[in-house]
Amino acid sequence: MSKTPVTAVFDIGKTNKKFFLFDQNLEEVYSTYTRLDPIPDEDGFPSEPVLPMRDWMIETFKKALAFPEFEIKKLNFSGHGASFVHLDELGEPATPLYDYLKPFPEELLERFYSENGGKMEFCRQTSSPPLAMLNSGLQLYFLKYAKPDQFEKIRYSLHLPQYLSFIFTGVMVSDYTSIGCHTGLWDFEKMDYHPWVKRENIENLLPPILPGDHLLTTKPELGGIPCGIGVHDSSGALLPYLRKKSGIFALLSTGTWAISINPFNKTVLSEDELQKDCLQFLSITGEPIKISRLFIGEEHKYQIDQMYSFWNLPQGTYKKLKFDSIWYEKIQHTSTKRIKFHYLKPEDYGLNKADSTDWQSFSEFTEAYYTFLHELTDIQIASLKLVLEGAPVTQLFVDGGFNANAIFLEMLRRKLPGVEIIPSDFPNGSALGAALLVNSSN
Repeated sequence: MSKTPVTAVFDIGKTNKKFFLFDQNLEEVYSTYTRLDPIPDEDGFPSEPVLPMRDWMIETFKKALAFPEFEIKKLNFSGHGASFVHLDELGEPATPLYDYLKPFPEELLERFYSENGGKMEFCRQTSSPPLAMLNSGLQLYFLKYAKPDQFEKIRYSLHLPQYLSFIFTGVMVSDYTSIGCHTGLWDFEKMDYHPWVKRENIENLLPPILPGDHLLTTKPELGGIPCGIGVHDSSGALLPYLRKKSGIFALLSTGTWAISINPFNKTVLSEDELQKDCLQFLSITGEPIKISRLFIGEEHKYQIDQMYSFWNLPQGTYKKLKFDSIWYEKIQHTSTKRIKFHYLKPEDYGLNKADSTDWQSFSEFTEAYYTFLHELTDIQIASLKLVLEGAPVTQLFVDGGFNANAIFLEMLRRKLPGVEIIPSDFPNGSALGAALLVNSSN
């Protein structure tokens, strides 16, 4: 019996560690996953369990190599950003993989910004909103000055996706998509590492940068097969759309966060845009990609819970609603804002805000929900326009949780005339993007 040739991908998220096999048509033919408990770092804060993760990956891959029905032809990785694995001389982890939610000493952060032209100027140069540990490059500054004994042990620092590749190839590299995800490392004006990286001798810890479609080879005991260098998960999720369409489009990827991505927008980031959570990523070839972020999933969850509680309704009630133009016309002409947002700040986008929500002023749940989505899509469009201005598109793909919300989608269509709104989804998009990368290489 002939074996099916497949591409293997590890997709390492904070919660789930997944493994996929894709056939030659890039259809998923096998998957498995695990969850690993965090390990406290030296301060008792949860950290990524690097060694258990490495053991699981090697064991899982060796089992897959032995599958009688599949032959692994290529391997690649996607992983969450804002995470560094610091290695010693022997290539072993020298420190915990610090969680990006770990507190950053405020005094040290202020010192860093004062040394680098001030907070907002630094953020503008590096296209990185001020996010403390989420600016993963600053983790190295933190280690150098807050934990010098730990820092002394470090010989190499690899972004997580590239560490995953290193496990299987033994080759250390850096990658544009990881460097460019709000790390504070990259100067988007000079298109090089920011001067602080060189001044603090951090650059010496960072391996050479290779393009995202570069192929290495796994160690002989792991098959000796072509192997990618890994990709940042959000950048990987964009790739299926880039390969699918040749037209000019943007992607609104929804879930807890709504991420607006315009891969064709190369305009310079302003301080005003940064303050509205707009930033830039780097593509697999090192080109800037403009994105904006909005916490709409969590906002939706909060407001729905408020409505269900007020009207004593069961979970899932909103999913039964269909778009109704009569309701839309009615709430659209309400003169004042009526929903007080919990997480979002309409005023940040020049929109009016409500001081409180008077649920009693609504005739029923449907009116309240339509009003909420009307005001939510106003904010969403303001966030979208941050990446559309200067680089307009004709199509907007919407994937993730909100692509099944007919009311949300129809409101976007009516408020964005001239843009085709296309609900679309690539299941396991980050892993699929990683598979595409190694299959597009020569």
